Amino acid sequence: MVETLSIAVIGAPGVGKTSIIRQFIYNDFSEVYTPTRTRYVYRPSVILNGNMYELKILDVPPISSFPSSSSQEWLDLRCRGVRNANAYILVYDICCVESFEYVKMIRQQIVEHREGSSSEVPILVVGNKRDLQRQRFMPRRAVSVLVKKTWKCGYVECSAKFNWHVVLLFKELLGIAVARGLRQNHTSIRLQGALQRNRCTIM
Repeated sequence: MVETLSIAVIGAPGVGKTSIIRQFIYNDFSEVYTPTRTRYVYRPSVILNGNMYELKILDVPPISSFPSSSSQEWLDLRCRGVRNANAYILVYDICCVESFEYVKMIRQQIVEHREGSSSEVPILVVGNKRDLQRQRFMPRRAVSVLVKKTWKCGYVECSAKFNWHVVLLFKELLGIAVARGLRQNHTSIRLQGALQRNRCTIM
């Protein structure tokens, strides 16, 4: 039986959420910026360390806040499925401090409002536009320490434009999500395989 993992990709306008997803799935990048106005679902299949997973990637339009209840989630079409996602990718632009503040706010709201044990939900913070790194607002190390030590989240920087570290960030998130999911299912044999992080293949 193939396991399905739901991943919500959230971020401020223009940070490159859709570009990251499209690079990952289609190896494609558009120079033309088209704002995401409605929720879009991508369903690629991947193989991680010999196990196949169906991904349900939610490309979430900019939302003012993380839905605090199921009723709020269903009232706003953009938020459908966001509250019970298996994992989150929070994207910001390394050149835009406002986009980082947005990610900071959303992460806090996920912790406060998420159904179930929020501490167990994998959250990966992604700094996009690494190709513009001379314009960054904060040194990489400072952001990494804050995200990993204080927020207790994973951290990866990438460039959707040049497809740099895009596969890596999904591999990183999948490794964490699979390990945590398997820990709950007590199947430690497959857990060891997931933690070896050998391969991630997109079908």
